[in-house]
Amino acid sequence: MIPFEDLLWVVFYAALAALVVAAVALGLLYGLRGRSVATQLIVVGAATVLATISGILVISFMMLLNDHDRAVVLAVVTSAGLVAMAVSVLLGRRLVAANRMLVEAVRADRFRPPAARLPAELAELSRELEAAYDRLAAAHEREQALEASRRELVAWVSHDLRTPLAGLRAMAEALEDEVVADEGTVHRYHGRIRVEVERLTEMVDDLFELSRIHAGALRLSRRRVGLADLVAEAVAGAEALARAKGVRIRGDVREGLPVRVDAGEFGRALRNLVVNAIRHTPSDGAVEIIGEVRDGEARVTVVDACGGIPEADLPRVFDVAFRGEAARTPGGGAGLGLAIARGIVEAHAGRIGVANAGPGCRFEVRLPLTV
Repeated sequence: MIPFEDLLWVVFYAALAALVVAAVALGLLYGLRGRSVATQLIVVGAATVLATISGILVISFMMLLNDHDRAVVLAVVTSAGLVAMAVSVLLGRRLVAANRMLVEAVRADRFRPPAARLPAELAELSRELEAAYDRLAAAHEREQALEASRRELVAWVSHDLRTPLAGLRAMAEALEDEVVADEGTVHRYHGRIRVEVERLTEMVDDLFELSRIHAGALRLSRRRVGLADLVAEAVAGAEALARAKGVRIRGDVREGLPVRVDAGEFGRALRNLVVNAIRHTPSDGAVEIIGEVRDGEARVTVVDACGGIPEADLPRVFDVAFRGEAARTPGGGAGLGLAIARGIVEAHAGRIGVANAGPGCRFEVRLPLTV
């Protein structure tokens, strides 16, 4: 049995020899850090074999092994090392091949995970790349839809601005040239100018609000507000319009639990929905606003008698400047009311939707409750 002190010296010199080989290998790996994984695996395999052989040599000389025994040990270790290096080379080639498949998939027009089985790490990377490409594709689609909405908005706004501006110019020139002189007509012109200015002001306010929503600059000052108060304010704000058009309007809140919202912004969203419903409801029709709490959500439903919306147009109702074949907002701005309502509701982490129901449409706002 080898003495303990000699065993310690054996361990020391064997470790020292292995450290020297490891230092050389690390230096080579640092120099080859930009090369293929297969090359680096060959270096690792060679370092392992050399470290083992150096340790065997140190031990054999310290233990005074004869040449025959030393040759046998070295032959066995060298054979095992060659096998290990061959396995390292094969593993490196497999990794390189898998990496090339992944690179080719990334370079394709549409990323698809390679059909071949990949190592676990590369398979995870492939899944993450697929998810990233899906997110990029969705973002690209949103960007294209937004760009299309902007172009449509510019076209609608240009048209809607020209009409009142042309009227304002004609009336201003008539007053300035004294073409209109009688007091009644002058008074009527002044009233019409005021109406057109108010209409233009509303359009500018809508554009400013929509730009804040799209830029993510909508700042909400949330506080606890009764659902009944929000619905009552929306109804009160639209009563004059409903009365002028001969539309009956009714608000009903079945539960009065508070919601945490920006009262001004959320109230604007509800007013937009109610005004939109009144404008598209014929005279003697009815608009109903229902507020309730169901399934842990505050829900506000606006039901009108507009005659319904074509099914193909329903997904686009909340798009910027969308009006459909029969304008959803005749004489009422650039078609931004519903787009603004959706932006405000989504800023509150809520959802808004529309569906045909009975003689008209059913707009529903869902808002998560916070106690």
